[in-house]
Formats: sequence, structure tokens, C-alpha cells
Amino acid sequence: MRESLRKAGQRLAVGFEGHAVSSDLRRLLRDYGAGGVVLFARNVDTPEQVADLAREMQAVARDAGHELPLVVAVDQEGGRVARLREPWTVWPPLRALGLAESEDLARGMGEELAKELSACGIRWDFAPVMDVDTNPRNPVIGDRSFGNDPDLVGRLGAAMIRGLQQGGVAASAKHFPGHGDTDVDSHLGLPTIEHSLSRLEDVELRPFRKAVEADVATIMTGHIVVRELDDRLPATLSPKVVQRLLREELKYGGVVVSDDLEMKAVAGSWAPREAAVLAAKAGCDLLLFCRSHDAQVEAIEALVRAVETEEIAWNDMDLACDRIRRLKERYLLPYRDPDPKTARLAAGSGERVSAWIAG
Repeated sequence: MRESLRKAGQRLAVGFEGHAVSSDLRRLLRDYGAGGVVLFARNVDTPEQVADLAREMQAVARDAGHELPLVVAVDQEGGRVARLREPWTVWPPLRALGLAESEDLARGMGEELAKELSACGIRWDFAPVMDVDTNPRNPVIGDRSFGNDPDLVGRLGAAMIRGLQQGGVAASAKHFPGHGDTDVDSHLGLPTIEHSLSRLEDVELRPFRKAVEADVATIMTGHIVVRELDDRLPATLSPKVVQRLLREELKYGGVVVSDDLEMKAVAGSWAPREAAVLAAKAGCDLLLFCRSHDAQVEAIEALVRAVETEEIAWNDMDLACDRIRRLKERYLLPYRDPDPKTARLAAGSGERVSAWIAG
């Protein structure tokens, strides 16, 4: 595999259909070197099945010559966004933690999530939501947020991050720079925020600063236009947001991951090849393409062309791949395949903590 393809593939985390490795996923891992996989409800049956799926994916990657294991990710926030349901712990939404105002419970939830996920071979959770819920008309955040107080969101989010990461699962603070005050679902359209810089600093950015202080492994960008930062491009595609604000001003050195680039907020205006290159140039390290095999292939091939024509600098590609490598080394090494029996035993282990949170 030539070097440009190997590096481009490392920068994609992909979704697929089914409870076992599909032919499309096998091709992405074998021929294109995709570095990560995102699991959805469509991929989940029992704890044993998820553990076996993780083992199968890692075996395909090893056989294809991957230097490091795949990073396997999932959205397991609690409440309505939870890909693992019963017999896994049924968690209340993060709003319940906000009402409890307990950092101990937030940390405990992170620890229990880490036990259940890692037992299945999942080492990356797209949680917690660090958005501040200030708009009652917001159709996509709502009770996924800890609440409307940025200090509370920051405190509880940081505690949950520490619980997850000390349990061996990478956390992801989302959706930078803040999706709380929008009235459009970015799965369906492109939201816009009109706030001043002072308001953004006082409300939206405060929790993310706490996440950075907590050494969060990854930060996920939001597909939102923040007029004061960039009046043309959504945050995920904007160097002004990712590079200037997140990297330079907030001094974040971890992995920046895009939200799914097949969501309408991006896909409605940019083809996969355009979105992939723009997100990479903006400063996103890992790019999510969660459904279409054609879009996934198009994105990787576009990254290859961009680096070979120097539209993306080789040094920038190397820096992104180095950050991804450090993430994998921190959370995946030494690697052990998950055991189906252990996965079954761990499922539901957080029910007592969940009940305390729910009150």
C-alpha cells in the first residue's frame, strides 16, 4: 500500500451494515487501510456478538498489515442516544446527571461505561455532550446536555471524561464549538449561531476549556456555522474554528474528530471528496463517514489526491496521523481481543449507578 493511501486511510472511521464484517468493510480495511470503525444499533445484537465482531474486525485489519489495532467507537451517551441497549446498562440522559449536580456520579457513570464498552472491544465513546442547552427549541440536543449552566456542564463533563479515560476508553467532548443554542438539526440541515465572541466565550466555549483541562482524548466538531468565527463554512470545515480557535487559542493537542460528514448539514452542500479535503485542511484528524461505502471510498481517494498534489501538506498529514497513533497507543496497547463471556458478564454492571443518577 503506497504511503499516501496508507496515511489517508488511517484518517477515516467508517460505519457499515450488519452484525458481522461486511464485504464493503472488509474492502475498506484491506484495500484502503481505514483506521477506525463506528458501531451503530444496526451492528449490535448481544454482548457476545459485539465482542466477536470486534475480534473479527481486528483480525481483518491485522491480516491486511495494519501497524496498530483499529479504534472501535460508538455513541453511548445515555438517554435517547445509546447504541447498546438491554442487557447493557440503560442509562438516563445526561440531563439527569445535571439535575443531580454530582461529579462523583458523573465520574461513576464514565467508569461503568468504560467497563461495559471495553469488555466488548470498544475503546472510544463519543461522549460526553459538552453543549450548553440554552435554546428550548433545539431539536437535537435538549436532554442530551447536562443543562443550561456552562460551569455545571464543564464540571460534570470533565468528571465523566476522567471516569471513561481512567477506565481505558477514550472520551470525546462534543459538539465544538457548541451546538446548544440552535434550532436546526444538523442531521437534516445546517444550523447557524449569531452570538458575539464574548457570549461564545462566556457560555459555549467554557465547558470545552474544562474538557481540555481534563486531558480529553478527542474533541468532536459540530456542523454549525458560527457567524462571528466563520460566516461561510461550518465549524467542521473551518480552519478559523478548528485550527485557530481550538488548536491555537484553546491549545488543544489531542485528536480532533469530525461529526459524521454524511449528515445533511455538510452533505447537502459538499460532495464526500470535497468535505473530506476541507475537513482535513481545517484541522480535523479523524473523519467520520458512517454509512455509504461509495462516499467512504471517494473520501479516501480524495485525500490521497490532495496530499499527492500538495493541496494538503505532507507535514500536516503526518501530524494528524501522529495524533491518531498516540490515541491508539494510549487506549489500545497492549492489545487483547475481547472475550465474549467477559462481555456478557460486564453488560448491565452499571445499573446501580444508573439508578442513583435517575434518582
